Amino acid sequence: MSKPTESELEILSLLWELKEASVRQIHERLSESKDTGYTTTLKIMQIMHAKGMVSRDEENRSHIYKPATNQKETQNSLLKNLVTTAFGGSAQKLVMQALGQENPSKVELDEIRAFLDQLENNSK
Repeated sequence: MSKPTESELEILSLLWELKEASVRQIHERLSESKDTGYTTTLKIMQIMHAKGMVSRDEENRSHIYKPATNQKETQNSLLKNLVTTAFGGSAQKLVMQALGQENPSKVELDEIRAFLDQLENNSK
């Protein structure tokens, strides 16, 4: 699968949430947060279908789209690409940058510590 654009990723996120949807349903959800035309949404989803990012059920008048890949696979692929291209392959640099950009709450820091402990215990 090719790397999704920002708009494609936004649509994929909605499809992962909804499991399947028509262009109209996706457009209505997108319109809640941004000004976008129906034909723009339709065109992006047609391109996504051509790229193999979504499948399309053409049985009914309004086509129903489904994500062709799951969210975890796509996130892993995007993260791997980001680590490689922006952080020279260093997961440590990525994590340090991410934590430096935000001000994590105590709860978030506790969850991160627990996750690190789990990783450490699994590697023994």
